[in-house]
Amino acid sequence: MLRIGCHLSSAGGFLNMAETAASIGASTFQFFTRNPRGGAAKTWKPEDVQAMLDYFEKADIATPLAHAPYTLNACAKDENIRKFALETMEDDLRRLETVPGTMYNFHPGSHVGQGSETGIVLIADLLNRVLREDMHTPVLLETMAGKGSEVGRSFEELRAIIDRVELSDKLGVCLDTCHVWDGGYDIVEDLDGVIGEFDSVVGLDRLRAVHLNDSVNPRESRKDRHEKIGRGQIGLDAFRRIVTHPALRDLPFYLETPNELEGYQAEIALLRGIAE
Repeated sequence: MLRIGCHLSSAGGFLNMAETAASIGASTFQFFTRNPRGGAAKTWKPEDVQAMLDYFEKADIATPLAHAPYTLNACAKDENIRKFALETMEDDLRRLETVPGTMYNFHPGSHVGQGSETGIVLIADLLNRVLREDMHTPVLLETMAGKGSEVGRSFEELRAIIDRVELSDKLGVCLDTCHVWDGGYDIVEDLDGVIGEFDSVVGLDRLRAVHLNDSVNPRESRKDRHEKIGRGQIGLDAFRRIVTHPALRDLPFYLETPNELEGYQAEIALLRGIAE
């Protein structure tokens, strides 16, 4: 069965997220490790984490995806911003080691006029400082739309980061459908070709998760504006092919569409229906 969920608020704790996911028919979920626009993180209670893990067994929920805050910019021009990124990721990964089965996703960053090559070097440098041999949490680079000076719009840029990381076996990729569409990849008319290109450049073994988002804008707009499934430029037929594609269908899918819980519940049911 399609493993699919949505982004949930972590304000009520881990068990609350799991119970909320189950209540809307989700079998996974995504959450921010801390305020997406802020810095400080709330304490995670071990008993709450364990209660969630116990609940997973009976509710068939697995593979929660922790999302780094948007303020994390590993390749910022400002050294203090890069320091914040380093400290935040170190703290997030240390805490996530207490939540077995969780993956960690982050936006590679924006080079802010330094150039993508410099951005790639700075991102890899941060990863070389935070990844450890004994860690169990996979770290995922998210595909980006290419707005502004974002690094990670192309598969080649993601590959260049991975190639510079010493413990690259700890790294994977989260493919965002809105981002790759806005970045120029034609997942509507040539999904097989895009997946083949990803495999040849990055490797399908690195693809660990998919963000499911329709897009407000046409392909290669580099705008990054998410839309509800089937109501944007990508369209429902393309999402049917995405969630049933042999290279993707066994991956966890995470909705980041502009919805409340009721809307997410409807989209989860819709996607499950077209995946059958």
